[in-house]
Amino acid sequence: MMNWTKSGIVLVAATLLSAGGWAGEGPSGHSHSATFSAGEPGNPKKPAKIVQVTMGESDGKMVFVPMRLEIKKGDQIKFVLRNNGELEHEFVLASTADNLKHAEEMKKHPDMAHEEPNGRQLAPKKTSEIVWKFTKAGEFEYACLIPGHREAGMTGTIVVK
Repeated sequence: MMNWTKSGIVLVAATLLSAGGWAGEGPSGHSHSATFSAGEPGNPKKPAKIVQVTMGESDGKMVFVPMRLEIKKGDQIKFVLRNNGELEHEFVLASTADNLKHAEEMKKHPDMAHEEPNGRQLAPKKTSEIVWKFTKAGEFEYACLIPGHREAGMTGTIVVK
C-alpha cells in the first residue's frame, strides 16, 4: 500500500509540474508562433534605423504617430515605442489579415497581454522597443489589438519596397 501511495504521489506531482500537461496551445485559434508575417525579429547587436512611434488618444480617437511608414526590404528597424496616452495600448506588427484574426481572439480573451518579438503592450506613459528586420516586400501594419482600440482608429501602415 505504501509503494502505491508514493507512486501515485509521484505521478500526480509529475503531471502537475509538467508544462505540457497544462500549457497546451492556449485559446483555440490563438498561437504565438515563431513565424511572423511581416519579417523576423532583428538582431539588437547590428545597426538599425530608429523609428519613433507614439501611441495615445486624441479627439475621441486612438492613434499612432506616424500612421504610415515606408521601409526598404532588408532594413532593420529599431521601433522606439512610447505610450503618451491615458490608457494601456499595444503595438503588434503583422499583416492586416493576421492582426484581424488576432484581434478576434483578443475579444474572446481581453486580458491577454503581449510581450512578443513583434508586439509590446505598454501602460500609460511607458516606453519599450522592438528591433525588427523586414525580410519581405509588401504592405503590413501595426495595430493596437486591445478590444475597441483598433476600431477607434489605432492602426498604422508599413509599406516595404
